[in-house]
Amino acid sequence: MPNHLSGETSLYLLDHQTQPVHWHPWSADALTKAKEQNKPILLSIGYATNPWCELMSRESFSDPSTAQIMNEHFINIKVDREERPDLDKVYQSALQLLNKNNGGWPLTVVIDPQNLTPFFGGAYFAKNATSTMPGFADLLMRLSQAFTDQAEDLRTQSAKMAQAVKQMYPPLLDPNMPDAELIFLAKDQVANQFDESEGGFGQGPKFAMTVRLQGLLRHWAISRRHKDNDKNALEVVMTTLTRIARGGIYDHLGGGFFRYTTDRQWRTPYFEKVLYDNAQLLSIFAEALRLGPDPLFQDAISDTIAWLMGEMRHANGGFYASQDALLTQSNGVGKYYLWRRDEIKKLLEEDEYLLIETLYELDKPANLNNHWSLHRRDSYRSVVERLSMQTAAANQLLTSGKEKLLMQRQQRTVPRIDETILTGWNGLLISGLVEAGTVMERPEWISSAEQLADFLYSQCWNGKALTANWRNHSEHSHGFLDDYANVIMGLLDLLQCRWREQDAAFAVALADAVISGFYDTDHGGFFFSHEDQENLLFRPKPTLDESVPPGNATLALALNRLGHLLGKTEYLDVATNTLRWARPIMEQYPSSHYGLIMALEDANEPIVQIVLRGPREKMREWQDVIGSNYAPWRSCYAIPYDDSRTIPSYLPGLVSSETKNRVSAFIHDGDECAKPITDLELFKKALND
Repeated sequence: MPNHLSGETSLYLLDHQTQPVHWHPWSADALTKAKEQNKPILLSIGYATNPWCELMSRESFSDPSTAQIMNEHFINIKVDREERPDLDKVYQSALQLLNKNNGGWPLTVVIDPQNLTPFFGGAYFAKNATSTMPGFADLLMRLSQAFTDQAEDLRTQSAKMAQAVKQMYPPLLDPNMPDAELIFLAKDQVANQFDESEGGFGQGPKFAMTVRLQGLLRHWAISRRHKDNDKNALEVVMTTLTRIARGGIYDHLGGGFFRYTTDRQWRTPYFEKVLYDNAQLLSIFAEALRLGPDPLFQDAISDTIAWLMGEMRHANGGFYASQDALLTQSNGVGKYYLWRRDEIKKLLEEDEYLLIETLYELDKPANLNNHWSLHRRDSYRSVVERLSMQTAAANQLLTSGKEKLLMQRQQRTVPRIDETILTGWNGLLISGLVEAGTVMERPEWISSAEQLADFLYSQCWNGKALTANWRNHSEHSHGFLDDYANVIMGLLDLLQCRWREQDAAFAVALADAVISGFYDTDHGGFFFSHEDQENLLFRPKPTLDESVPPGNATLALALNRLGHLLGKTEYLDVATNTLRWARPIMEQYPSSHYGLIMALEDANEPIVQIVLRGPREKMREWQDVIGSNYAPWRSCYAIPYDDSRTIPSYLPGLVSSETKNRVSAFIHDGDECAKPITDLELFKKALND
């Protein structure tokens, strides 16, 4: 068949298998064919739940006349960025060098087949001409002609790009400023981008930017520890989280968060739910709850986890990648999520409608194409008081009204789900479930995190390497840096909650594997791909904050924690060298590297690490003493004596039968371990000292 995608497992690639374009997956055969025929490669990278990918597919790739031009003049390669994030990172970076601006999806690049260097690119291209760009078919003809007539110029451009790629990462330099100065500079830059009236950063579109929120919350806690309460950092976090939980970026009926909103006020979302956003938002909302109870945050967490469990979970314990935006974007209207006021009024009782109308601003102008995307501005308490309702009665009305609306919504065509299970995104969710389950005292959520860890261990780990994804019981591409980094961090969070030997051994095996296959022993830092994986245009070493934290930032944090936990100096050295390697680019663009800044601040902060040893049941009381206060410099691991193959090297190795029946607490400050405390009251006193 001219179209070679029918044997693929990716939902995105399968969506294109019947098109008239002679699509190839990225493969040695396709690259060789392009080189032998000296045809430029048209590389299209996207993912299944992106509406712009779907639009370009429908407009151009399904059009026979456009397909004929593509087939005659190009070798056409289709890539799912979720399967091959390495290709996406390489060509997104190359496009930024080429165009001096950001890319996006669908990423569309035209590549010289001899050296795989792009000479033209962009994101979505319309089928028909616009005021600034010819139609896609016409554009392709011009590019094909340029490849023939301007071959020498393109070779020169390719050589310049190859040189620029080599200079993407600065040489190893000594710091120009002290750590504390860099940390405060980054914090100030981020805080200066804060929208004081609406929360979030910038004027819109608005993303949650969870890495920044986590870093600012951590910075506030550390400043408070040192008697320098940076309330501004806390205000940025709490205002933004409140706006998110009230806004249209949150699904008030079904739970879960959308990717972003198109406006400054968080009212009009981009109707796509992605696992990595929801995983990270669970973590930051739960961390915020450590400062005190908040029904708004608690409800957002509970409903989001209910959505994840009900719609996004595979029977084996893994979680799916995303819920489609395509069906919600027809004619620019989010049909599944949007409402007309008269439709809601017919479904609800009078008092139910009064409460929901006032709370969700149905009495205000519609916010999306004469429809309402549910959002609210006021606090629930103020609305109830304004309506002179009793809180208990209002709660019942709100619950019953939302249930009726949700039941009605479920009668509509439900957005499809991309059932690919992505390893790195599931690693993020382990952390989110653990953090939420701990703070809200929901042990079943922690059990779900354990089952997820078991799934990744049994289905995505072969004893030597991770796979990046899993779909329909088939392993696929080799794992990348983010997969290892996020799973290690998730396992460390899980170990603090419930110690299991398999999780501890898994974390160590992953740490050893990522250092062995990804670490740059010459300069420090980690490459995005394994040393044995395909040699592309260049080998990225990610540092920038994106939707998912860069693997170098996550590993700098995780290996520092794991090194202190187990007393393994090699992990600490790798974490230190990673931050040292990244230091020049952190100093050049502090606010764009807040994940690394957070790791730097963590590395500079004196740790308090508590290891409890004893019977499982007896240790729970000691863990409760530590409480749920937010203290990011402190960790606690309760390691039972019957599960002690992977234990810190600095702890006593011999345990008597008498010791096994009581709890011993070891407090480690990073340099030495204090003598064990076996009295609970003395332990309480030591924590307060």
